[in-house]
Amino acid sequence: MSRYHKLGKIPAKRHITFKKDDGSLYFEQLISSEGFAHDYSITYHMQRPTRVIEIDKAIDVSPQYVDNDLLVNRSFEGYKVKPKDDFLDSRKVVLANDDVRISLAAPRKSMKDYFYKNSQAGEMIFVHEGSGVLKTMYGNIPFKYGDHLIIPKSVIYQIEFDTADNRLFIVESTTPFRWPKKYKSDNGQFLEHSPIYERDIRLPENLETHDEFGKFKMIIKRDDKLYPYTYETHPFDVVGWDGYFYPYAFSIHDFEPITGRLHLPPPIHQTWETASCVMCAFVPRMYDYHPEAIPAPYNHANMDTDEVLYYVDGDFMSRNNIHKGQITLHPMGVVHGPHPGAAERSVGQKETQELAVMVDTFAPLRMTKESTAIEVQDYYKSWLED
Repeated sequence: MSRYHKLGKIPAKRHITFKKDDGSLYFEQLISSEGFAHDYSITYHMQRPTRVIEIDKAIDVSPQYVDNDLLVNRSFEGYKVKPKDDFLDSRKVVLANDDVRISLAAPRKSMKDYFYKNSQAGEMIFVHEGSGVLKTMYGNIPFKYGDHLIIPKSVIYQIEFDTADNRLFIVESTTPFRWPKKYKSDNGQFLEHSPIYERDIRLPENLETHDEFGKFKMIIKRDDKLYPYTYETHPFDVVGWDGYFYPYAFSIHDFEPITGRLHLPPPIHQTWETASCVMCAFVPRMYDYHPEAIPAPYNHANMDTDEVLYYVDGDFMSRNNIHKGQITLHPMGVVHGPHPGAAERSVGQKETQELAVMVDTFAPLRMTKESTAIEVQDYYKSWLED
């Protein structure tokens, strides 16, 4: 996260005695990344965070891939994924490779009976519909429509929804989500040209300390399996913590777009980068202002990335017949561009009100059985003139 934060009570130094009122020690935990060589945080627990009562057999949740015998541009109707009560059960992987999982979810109920930890990948949860609170041992983060929730690998969390109507777009990456280097100084501060500013980033707040004994179920994801653990103490028993490794939220509505006289390429819309993908946010903005500018993007073929666009709201200026929650997949090396009439419509226009999230992966994505059920047939023919 490259920004120091702390909550609750912590001692004056790392790795020294830190005593409770009764004279016994709080239990220190170092949560580190990249083998103690990158971002980390230190948490202080009421009880040992290692008190496991039981471990049950794993549940396999590997993506069910289908063979793609056609290399074509594709589209999927995301809102056709049916709601499910349980959060994990509702998550449906639609596109994936060895390093990235792209899922859709429509959970109806809050996570009250268990906690979840993804030790396989960090998660970006985009909130398309719904609101609530992301609860972690680092504190709570309220969320609503348009928020990206960045949950680093192995952060234990629960999600409490306000209503039963929720739609989520989820990206898992085996490598961390980090702010693009081009936006930051050598000291980690966002630079003046950055479309993101520190004030826009919402950090954990309202640290809740639960000093409770009992049976607490935690689901841990690893190697595309869900491992049910039962702990003797409440996972959120932290009295204080500090460091650089923690969850946070950033709203798509707080992304400040970069515009130009002529059409600018997608990297100006970038939000995060990982070793396996980059992410972008397309937001309402002024169009290009050269008197003869064509605001719609030119035809192009991404030679090194598969391009995934998730359409959130508004009229996406380069596409015809696009709906909320729709996904497009444009594979590397396959040409795509504005639909017939889109370039012409864009000439002379002053602004767009589109909202979309983009994921470009550096390795080809594979379709799953879940995606075949929601695919828009013959999307690749949508560029034919009527």
